[in-house]
Amino acid sequence: MDPGYRSGGVALDALVRAVPGLRGLADLTGEQVAQVGSQDMNDALWLTLARQVNALLLADQADGVVITHGTDTAEETGFFLHLVVKSDRPVVLTGAMRPSTSLSADGPLNLFNAVAVAADPAARGRGAIVVLNDDLHSARDVTKSNTTDVQTFISPGPGLLGTASYGQIRFFRGPSHRHTTESEFSIDGLDRLPRVDILYAHAGMPHDLVQASVSLGARGIVMAGMGNGNVPTETAHALADAANRGVVVVRSTRVVSGDVGRNIEIDDDTLGLIASDQLNPQKSRVLLQLCLARGLEPGAIQHAFYQY
Repeated sequence: MDPGYRSGGVALDALVRAVPGLRGLADLTGEQVAQVGSQDMNDALWLTLARQVNALLLADQADGVVITHGTDTAEETGFFLHLVVKSDRPVVLTGAMRPSTSLSADGPLNLFNAVAVAADPAARGRGAIVVLNDDLHSARDVTKSNTTDVQTFISPGPGLLGTASYGQIRFFRGPSHRHTTESEFSIDGLDRLPRVDILYAHAGMPHDLVQASVSLGARGIVMAGMGNGNVPTETAHALADAANRGVVVVRSTRVVSGDVGRNIEIDDDTLGLIASDQLNPQKSRVLLQLCLARGLEPGAIQHAFYQY
């Protein structure tokens, strides 16, 4: 029994062989797109993965796609796919909180349920779905809430899409915002995503962190603000200066749930800032990258945060 965890250490074929009855759920084929810990996911891998998913689905080579993914950044990869996959067929992400060597490893059942979701016709039109610990989450809403607990994934606010019980799928709702075939975003012609940095607000935060980000070439900054997206006064001035220089600044929150409202405690109109609405910092970064890649102006970017 080993409580340690080495991510990306088990190949795809071994994962499939470890799950009894898995091939009885669907006609499965597999491809190893990458084998890295999810802490090493990056923009280039997102683009590679999205292109492969789109190619499979648009060529009618699969009724659905299951992606095994580390839990650290599954919500970011899932949201990226939620915005750029151009098919109504299900894209399902799953992973594990316990290694295969541990007592009561959770990976096999998570994979079983993920395949069952991808094979379910009712999953169509729901965008990217994250499946772990018998719960189904919209990739837009899900976030990791605990470092080690198997019940780490939650969807604060909107709640679950549904549940899975040993392959028996029950859906409660559909996604609440635009996604996939209704999304304006595309990776066609993209070979890279614009640099967007996330800065974490705290008591006594030095405002020169904003200046450092701008000087290093960030085209966008997401603030993980306090409370309702608040930042120290000097930091707010630095963000306004960055916005005046053409860097798009989005205020999100370090708090696990709740909206960040426009012009509530900070005058976004005067400072030239964007309010993230319901998106946490890591999801805000994904959306802002795609907005910048599309060439949207700040007013259109604010609208996108309400729509997506």
